[in-house]
Amino acid sequence: ADYLDNGNNKMAIQQADKLLKKHKDLHCAKVLKAIGLQRTGKQDEAYALAQEVAALEPTDDNSLQALTILYREMHRPELVTKLYEAAVKKVPNSEEYHSHLFMAYARVGEYKKMQQAGMALYKIVPKNPYYFWSVMSLIMQSISAQDENLSKTMFLPLAERMVEKMVKEDKIEAEAEVELYYMILERLEKYKEALDVVRGKLGEKLTSELQSRENKCMAMYKKLHRWPECNALARRLLLKNSDDWQFYITYFDSVFQLIDESWTPPADKEHSLEGEVHCSIEQAVSFIEERIAEESKSSRPLRGPYLAKLELIRRLRHRGCNDEYKLGDPEELMFQYFKKFGDKPCCFTDLKVFVDLLPPSQYTKFIRQLLDVIPLAAAAENEVALPGDIKALQQHLCVVQLSRLLGIYHAMEKKQKLAVVRELMLRYRHGLEFGKSCLKTELQFSDYYCLLAVHLLLDLWLEGEEAAVWQCLTLLEEGLSHSPSNAQFKLLLIRIYCRLGAFEPVSELYSSLDAKHIQHDTIGYLLTRYAGSLGHYAAASQSCNFALRFFHSNQKDTSEYIIQAYKYGAFEKIPEFIAFRNRLNSSLHFAQVRTERMLLDLLLEANISTSLEESIKSMSLSPEEDDIPWKDLRDNRDLTVLFSWDPKDRDISEEHRKLSLEEETLWLRIRSLTLRLVSGLPTLGHTIQPKNSEKTAENGVSSKIDTMRALLQQLEAAVDSGKKFLEQKIQYPVLGPPPTRMAGFFSNGSCQCQTSLFYLVSDIYELDTNGLEDSAEIQERIGNSFKSLVERLTDLFNKCKGDLIEVRDGTLKTHPNLLENLVFFVETISIALWVSSYCDSVLRPFKSNLQKKKKKKKESSVAMPPVFTHFLDYVTELQTLTSNVIDHIKGLEIILTALKLEELSLKDTLLLQEEKKFTKTVQGKVQSSYHHSVQEIGELLKKRLDTIKKLKI
Repeated sequence: ADYLDNGNNKMAIQQADKLLKKHKDLHCAKVLKAIGLQRTGKQDEAYALAQEVAALEPTDDNSLQALTILYREMHRPELVTKLYEAAVKKVPNSEEYHSHLFMAYARVGEYKKMQQAGMALYKIVPKNPYYFWSVMSLIMQSISAQDENLSKTMFLPLAERMVEKMVKEDKIEAEAEVELYYMILERLEKYKEALDVVRGKLGEKLTSELQSRENKCMAMYKKLHRWPECNALARRLLLKNSDDWQFYITYFDSVFQLIDESWTPPADKEHSLEGEVHCSIEQAVSFIEERIAEESKSSRPLRGPYLAKLELIRRLRHRGCNDEYKLGDPEELMFQYFKKFGDKPCCFTDLKVFVDLLPPSQYTKFIRQLLDVIPLAAAAENEVALPGDIKALQQHLCVVQLSRLLGIYHAMEKKQKLAVVRELMLRYRHGLEFGKSCLKTELQFSDYYCLLAVHLLLDLWLEGEEAAVWQCLTLLEEGLSHSPSNAQFKLLLIRIYCRLGAFEPVSELYSSLDAKHIQHDTIGYLLTRYAGSLGHYAAASQSCNFALRFFHSNQKDTSEYIIQAYKYGAFEKIPEFIAFRNRLNSSLHFAQVRTERMLLDLLLEANISTSLEESIKSMSLSPEEDDIPWKDLRDNRDLTVLFSWDPKDRDISEEHRKLSLEEETLWLRIRSLTLRLVSGLPTLGHTIQPKNSEKTAENGVSSKIDTMRALLQQLEAAVDSGKKFLEQKIQYPVLGPPPTRMAGFFSNGSCQCQTSLFYLVSDIYELDTNGLEDSAEIQERIGNSFKSLVERLTDLFNKCKGDLIEVRDGTLKTHPNLLENLVFFVETISIALWVSSYCDSVLRPFKSNLQKKKKKKKESSVAMPPVFTHFLDYVTELQTLTSNVIDHIKGLEIILTALKLEELSLKDTLLLQEEKKFTKTVQGKVQSSYHHSVQEIGELLKKRLDTIKKLKI
């Protein structure tokens, strides 16, 4: 066992063998040997050994635990249930084995069996947790039941009765049990009963979370529309803590609900279960004023009351009745708020919510007013006035962020914008003085200045200013050198490098972000969207693996979390874990990465290192199977991961999100159908007796071609939808979602090439079934297809020509679309080769039959059917075309190597000496990335050329 723990599996196997020589029946040693075998990749031997032991139904702890470990490593948790079912039969009174059995069922989600196992345990050892394990398993059955009705009429009422029995017998002990009762009642929509539980004696047990009881009461009051109680409870909680924002929201919601219902308090008794109720605007106004008056006396400043006043003004304005309540002028209130909290980083986000209360005509005046109260000092005339300490810096930063948000920078001319960029960078570099003692992991106080400067430059770039994008990268690299753990710098660099088509610096930046767990799903798209499309095949494989490893391990991990939740009675967390697992299983990103990963593997391996058939088999792909949950696809991308200070009209909108999801789904459909069509090619390759139709139906190949034809129709439909979608010419904000590769796929002609290749498959199949006689028409059709394919592929190649980097008026201009086109070319030519080898497998047998005939007849005049010459010409042309592309790529490599970017007269006098250093780095990174892309594409094409050369009938 020690050897296994240290990872020395070979030694472990040897030691186990020694032991087994002496003691043939040492079960545990056998299993330990099996674990060693499993870990050295000998799965089959390991499984056979394990089954020998399992067949004996062991009951000793060591063997059981060792087998459990082994089965888990084999990803066969269902075998663990079999083990403990046998053990429990032999040792029926073992609490330990029963609880292991329960957990084994939990791992595989066998809720009904869990319910029974829980009750069996409770009978042996009447401990409360076991009883409630059983109750929870009923809730799980109700959650997983497809039939809503069944869960409402059977599972939940049964669970409710089981808990009621314990309540009646006064056996409820733990908080978790009360939580569970509440959960059942809430799911049964028995809100009143749930409220009674929480408010009653049982509710006293709800102590582990702050205000757990109050929050649950509030939730039920809302469900029951009991606004007086909502209001009174929120009021009471705000008296205790006047900084709790969620209760202000509930307080306002309920006041206005009561006003709209014209509710009046009863004269002779309590207003409500929770005490006094406010039901008029006057009361709300004076309540907020009191909170502010009280705040001014408190020892630490509270933001809540001041923001609540702004929130109330917003709501009154919305109802068109603000002026009569004399709450003050929002502008003045925000100004006072800034004076009080301007040096806190949260000041900007607090005020951001309320800027729409300001009239646009007042924006510049408001900003000037704020600037006037910040202590800044200029060293000399005409110089920028700088802050003397961190507080003043924070205040100034807040104003700069507000200026961006109010659109003041957007309205400037190019010259003004450049002046602001210079000023912001000056402030950024000056602010670094305050952060000299910062650790490597801490951010510099002035980082936002740099980010805002980059945002201004991005505006200029979008307006057609080519040099601006290089300056963006320069400033971000400089920022990162001072603040190496600033995620915003990294994310923005990733986006911009990708827009320029340089993937090489991106993988390093992404891995330094050290994305944790769920982030592989929420921000992984930044990496995987560009991974395959820019020709860095090795890095693309790696980035797909990263993401997939997370999704696959999550399957395993979630069941562990669920088991822990049972052990510790955290029942309310269990449905959350299940929802989390579902959210990840139906993740759009997961489906995309899976599909692209398989296409990438085929591209790099099929017919190079292994045959197409073997590659497809190893991925267990089949054209009939669609494993993407189209109806439930969830977009888990975080599209606001990049900070933006843009005004609403320029920021990412709900509409953008919807459109982006639609686009991603359409593109995924096209990609997954392409993958399935390719996976169908090897299934067609059975030789068929011509004209013998009974035979065809038997060996099932005819149904295979039907599958292929059906998929092709679906592909056509998906392509049409894609084209319709693109007609909208959608422009996402530059920091919003990146567009898919769909537009390029259509415009460069790859799409037409790939579709016609799959049509060709159908024709060749027909030739295969009909034979060479009387098939002149099909042969003609095939010949024409070959011709038009070569023309289309040549067109596609022409769209790949041109320089990747060109120098124009001292500025670099990059052409990443040429790279994307090249990558599509390689993919399309690969599909062409897979189709050609299918064609080859059909024509070869025909040819050898003809040659046999020739020998029999001893004639030299047996005419060769035209399809053979068509095919040979086609293969020759493919070979020439591929050679030309390889030469073109060599040319690109030579140009990229020779390009001396340093000599670019960095005319831009704006650049300081320090900036020049970073500009050089940035341009070097892009150049090197292009160079690697071109190399990898070239290498792959050379391998493909070798395959073409083998296609000689």
